[in-house]
Amino acid sequence: MYAFGLIQIGLILLCTFTISSLTCNHLPLRQRKVIESSLQLLDKMGKRFPQQCLREKMSFRFPEQVLKPRQKETVKIAIEEILQHIFYIFSKNLTLAAWDGAALEQFQNGLHQQIEQLEACIIKKQTHYFWSKEVNRLKLKKYFQKIDSFLKEKQHNLCSWEISRAEMRRCLQLIDKVIRKLYN
Repeated sequence: MYAFGLIQIGLILLCTFTISSLTCNHLPLRQRKVIESSLQLLDKMGKRFPQQCLREKMSFRFPEQVLKPRQKETVKIAIEEILQHIFYIFSKNLTLAAWDGAALEQFQNGLHQQIEQLEACIIKKQTHYFWSKEVNRLKLKKYFQKIDSFLKEKQHNLCSWEISRAEMRRCLQLIDKVIRKLYN
């Protein structure tokens, strides 16, 4: 009886690992679909870029080198980090952003799901990726702090949100480009 119970537990663990493995194997395809959907939702959230905001253009300079490591695992970690920052930015003081609320909520939900999927699939080998990951993490943190500071400085006004939305669009496009390159 005891041996039969152990066999059942072993089979359940094996099935769970196999299903999880298959899910992670299809992650790049799912990421591309979610990013494509996120880009469409960003467009749907707001209208065209307001003319009055053209004078306020800001160059944040995304640190593209964080998406250029040699190891796929490090790229996944960078993508997860970027998505977490984007989620954080779009979970803040959005009252002055005249956006479609349903599209914004779908966008946030899509980001959240993608973050969870990445977290489940990323191998947490802290010592192996530590240096590269920390350097990249600091570069990303600095980049997103600039955006956050810009929003605060402009008191989260319409133009600051529109400029930030355009910048997040560029981030997602870069992620999409890297995923296509890495997994094709």
